[in-house]
Amino acid sequence: MTVTVDLNSDLGESFGTWQLGDDEAMLGLVTSANIACGFHAGDPRTLRRSCAWAVEHGVVIGAQVGYRDLPGFGRRFIDVEPADLTADVLYQLGALDGLARVAGGAVRYVKPHGALYNAIVHHEEQAAAVVEAVVAYQDALGTTLPVLGLPGSAWLRLAEEAGLTTRREAFADRAYTPEATLLPRRELGAVLHDAEAVAARVLRLVTEGVVEAVDGSDVEVRADSVCVHGDSPGAVEMARAVRRTLEDAGVDLRAFAGDGS
Repeated sequence: MTVTVDLNSDLGESFGTWQLGDDEAMLGLVTSANIACGFHAGDPRTLRRSCAWAVEHGVVIGAQVGYRDLPGFGRRFIDVEPADLTADVLYQLGALDGLARVAGGAVRYVKPHGALYNAIVHHEEQAAAVVEAVVAYQDALGTTLPVLGLPGSAWLRLAEEAGLTTRREAFADRAYTPEATLLPRRELGAVLHDAEAVAARVLRLVTEGVVEAVDGSDVEVRADSVCVHGDSPGAVEMARAVRRTLEDAGVDLRAFAGDGS
């Protein structure tokens, strides 16, 4: 049986004259794009351009929602009231979906960003607030809006209980603990940089469902989508190596949501 997996990247994170990553190149390699929504990164012109490039390349657009934290790039936890967080997420979904539709596409899934992504692994109230927003937006659209997150998280559990379609995510360029969680970015070795080593690691993850943790042990990590961060040094080369290695092994790269149109 052919193994199928989605390859995603966080994009649209430049702001004005400040450029981060190479969105156009990454969109030639991934199957799904987690595009910023203006709260943690991304100005309207950048987001519109990234959506247009995604449509041009046939890449599925996802909304990467986050805390209202431009100075901290969305990587600082904010103790926001649940009702405010729900409204913030709805605002971001509507903004990016509007830009995507003008480009000929639409938002097809939702992935939280940064500190919000990490918080709702365990923070029940905030996870429920984000779920509430996605359910409300999905119901307003009258369509299915899958959500992407860490396996075993409160976010995916509550989303599933609310009737949302859930998809599990793994990270190509991040180190894992023996508990199958991500090693915090502040710790040495949290972000991986060797493209060929990362590609081999992803192939094993996708075909065997395991990844080597920082202590050398093998941990089970099952994923429907693998993320290569677009802001990492050498991100394009890494994504290219990952894609080539997976294709050479006969893995079918396919978006888990929508059709890129």
